Amino acid sequence: MPETRIQLKPGQFRLGFLIHDVSRLRRTVVDKALGPLGITRSQWWVLANLSRDEGEGMMQTELARLLDIGKVALGGLLDRLECNGYIVRRPDPVDRRAKRVELAPAGAKLLASIQDQAAALNREMMAGISADEIAAMEDILSRMKRRLLDMDSELRRNGATLPEDMLEEELAGFRDGR
Repeated sequence: MPETRIQLKPGQFRLGFLIHDVSRLRRTVVDKALGPLGITRSQWWVLANLSRDEGEGMMQTELARLLDIGKVALGGLLDRLECNGYIVRRPDPVDRRAKRVELAPAGAKLLASIQDQAAALNREMMAGISADEIAAMEDILSRMKRRLLDMDSELRRNGATLPEDMLEEELAGFRDGR
């Protein structure tokens, strides 16, 4: 039986697959490199975002939104980071039910070590790619990101939901007897 190949126009689907594959492979390499430090990429991402906060720490809900993860998933990450002394959770001074998350000194020290290792990994990943090519790639991906954020906002304004949002609404309706 002859092999059937679909002829794609440049950029039709390949770009999306390449972005996904590069992201997935990068995550795999970073996770393996961070393994000896006893931390995951997700935990690193939490520490990095907390390090950018200037003030009284971040609300857990704000951090979950920023990381684009659920509150339950964030709670597990924060539990492990707190257990290891990398973060501190404190009650919010205004709303005692809410928690603020701060980077602890041990977390800042670990983050500095991770960032040194990440810089070396990035140099290795980008070997053979010129500074001009990297700048062009960053520019293009930044513009794509801005456009996708605009598209997402527009879709949300128009009432579009994700399958997991629809499932949650359906489960809520089931629980409420609807």
